[in-house]
Amino acid sequence: MKKAIAAVALTFAFTVFAQEETSKYDHVIVSGAGVTVTEAELDAALENLPPEYQAYASGPGKRAFAGDFLRMKLLAKEAESEKLDQQQDVQTQLQLMRAHTLANAKIARMNDAVEVTDEAMRQAYESRKAEFERASARHILIAFEGSPAAGEGAPSEEEAKAKAEQIRAELIAGASFAELAAEHSADRQSAARGGELGTFGRGQMVPTFEAAVFAGKKGELLPVVRTQFGYHVIEVTDRSVVPFQEIREELEAEARQRAVEAQIERLEKAANPTFDETYFARASDDGEGGQGESR
Repeated sequence: MKKAIAAVALTFAFTVFAQEETSKYDHVIVSGAGVTVTEAELDAALENLPPEYQAYASGPGKRAFAGDFLRMKLLAKEAESEKLDQQQDVQTQLQLMRAHTLANAKIARMNDAVEVTDEAMRQAYESRKAEFERASARHILIAFEGSPAAGEGAPSEEEAKAKAEQIRAELIAGASFAELAAEHSADRQSAARGGELGTFGRGQMVPTFEAAVFAGKKGELLPVVRTQFGYHVIEVTDRSVVPFQEIREELEAEARQRAVEAQIERLEKAANPTFDETYFARASDDGEGGQGESR
């Protein structure tokens, strides 16, 4: 783990520092040979680690991570003393990192500058309300021969439909949904829960099944529905919509992202970029040639 953290430290240390208290910039947490690491530097590096490393590097591995950071700075100091920073390949990498850092800083400023009103977010919520609908349902699946859920001795499609209709009639007459699901459903996983599928949103079920459920009402026993898996007897057990306050942050983030992307597109368009077509044609030819040689 320590080696992995060290490698990540070297990769992510050169980042834009978040705005911190002045004391964090001055507070030296590790030093050696005239090289220091401040609290603000370490915090900035930690924030830019991949999620799989953050928990360790922020907790039990924090001291080791700080040591890795110091090691990186000591190596950088040695490299400068040997004038490695004047090598063309190193200068190119430094320029790329500088451009990357500045571009990210500009994007952050553009994102912060986007005006997002509560009214606009509510309008977005209302216009997309269907996306935030949720439903709970239980079903009994009668698979027919040739369907993905069919087992050995599965009935024909006509027989499966007739059986599903019979089960639906028994439910209307007062039979127990859970008992019939346990006895007849080809979906054995949900059958063990009385046919319960839990709560789901749009896009999580096969289209025909989804359309039927989201057209139904809470407590409604739907007409038998056919999907590629078989015939479903479905009861809608709940219908709801994710409240605005729970989705507002996501809506705002999306609005900001769209606005920033639009600004970047305008910036690129105004730049009127030109491409060296000879170079790119050659690159394309080289790629085709490489493929040809490998065959």
